Amino acid sequence: MNEYKNDQWTTADQWREEEKKESPKKKRNGKWWLRICGSAVAFGLIAGLVMQGVQYGFSKAGVGTDSQQLATTKTVSTSSGGNTSSDLSGVASNVMPSIVSITGKFESTTQSWFGQQSSESEGAGSGIIIGKKDGKLLIVTNNHVVEGAKTLSVGFVDGKSVSASIRGTDSDSDLAVVEVNVKDMKEATLKKIAIINFGDSSKLKTGEQAIAIGNALGYGQSVTGGYISALNRQVQLTDKTMTLIQTDAAINPGNSGGALLNSKGELIGINTVKYSSEDVEGMGYAIPINTAKPIIKKLINKETIKDTQQAYLGISGQTIDSSMASQFEMPSGIYVQQVVKGSPAQKAGISAGDVIVKFNGNDVSTMDALKNKISNTKAGTKIKITLKRQNQMGTYKSQTVTVTLGKKSEASTSTQQSRSSNSSNSNGSSNSSNSYGNSYGNSYGSNYGSSFGSSDDFDQ
Repeated sequence: MNEYKNDQWTTADQWREEEKKESPKKKRNGKWWLRICGSAVAFGLIAGLVMQGVQYGFSKAGVGTDSQQLATTKTVSTSSGGNTSSDLSGVASNVMPSIVSITGKFESTTQSWFGQQSSESEGAGSGIIIGKKDGKLLIVTNNHVVEGAKTLSVGFVDGKSVSASIRGTDSDSDLAVVEVNVKDMKEATLKKIAIINFGDSSKLKTGEQAIAIGNALGYGQSVTGGYISALNRQVQLTDKTMTLIQTDAAINPGNSGGALLNSKGELIGINTVKYSSEDVEGMGYAIPINTAKPIIKKLINKETIKDTQQAYLGISGQTIDSSMASQFEMPSGIYVQQVVKGSPAQKAGISAGDVIVKFNGNDVSTMDALKNKISNTKAGTKIKITLKRQNQMGTYKSQTVTVTLGKKSEASTSTQQSRSSNSSNSNGSSNSSNSYGNSYGNSYGSNYGSSFGSSDDFDQ
């Protein structure tokens, strides 16, 4: 049996459909039914962003994967009234096989009287096994769990750990996919893990049960139960606004990237943030799985871009979060501080002082996110950038420009020239296609540049 078809990653539902097509003789083979149990360990890398994994039931559908079979989590049947038992132990034990720990090593640099000093730290978060493709086990987690990690390892239910790598990330949605080479895993481990079952977050109702599982505060696996408190909550984070599920199931530091499940044990959300305040209790949030699925699919199927084919835009910019936007009465997004002379950005009409808000139709709210999207696009690709530009009345108007991205490998010279030629110009705008945009950019930079910080964060 093939582990995937038509270059699509294999989900739990696809496993079951393939298993139904097998002959009765094959189905009677004991290898088709694997019972799994596992554990999840997690952490909170960023203050205020603390996640946790929740898992419920599994359906015991084993599937052939190379010489080894993987099971899927089984679901719990509901009563005629649609309610489940208040005892969550069965649901918790069912879902454990699909939860993993993700441990990363991170390097930070600090400035002291003795100069710059580097130190290494370790952080751990949760992940959820969602499928398998090309001999790789696929695990979804939060972007902030893996962002900036020098190395990653994944820990499974049997306590075994395997090195892992990032397959794709999306900082705006706070999602990432991590992959593990199946050949690096022991057969005994493969028999103890499972692929999570996806639920349908569009069918959720306020007041229905929710369960969360994770390594709270690093003390070990813990299970919390609660309810769906609200749907479609607009949550304002430091650098973006996200539409999330609110739950009162306790989500504590140490659970980043874990799962939120419904009463059947199906994955309905990926925990991503909790509200932390002395005056507030029980306000945790998760990314709805229906929102996450198309993003996860793109991350899994994203084409790897060779270094020689990577693109560049030709700007330096600064993230404008909601606090700065309110302070300076401007839109949130990426404030363009400099435009490189002769760059794709200049040719498309982008000016210093513009605020970029979309990249090829997708929201982009931070400079890091913009650089990530550009680095994952081939040079020569035509993309649309939506920006907001201030007019003479002081209001911002949205407009979209088409940019043909240049080659990153050919950008260093023009970038250096731009930096040199702009040594006497605070913003270094060299785009003559919009004089007002240039004059405003220079004025804005001189008045508020110190508040925005350094302008050397070039996209390439």
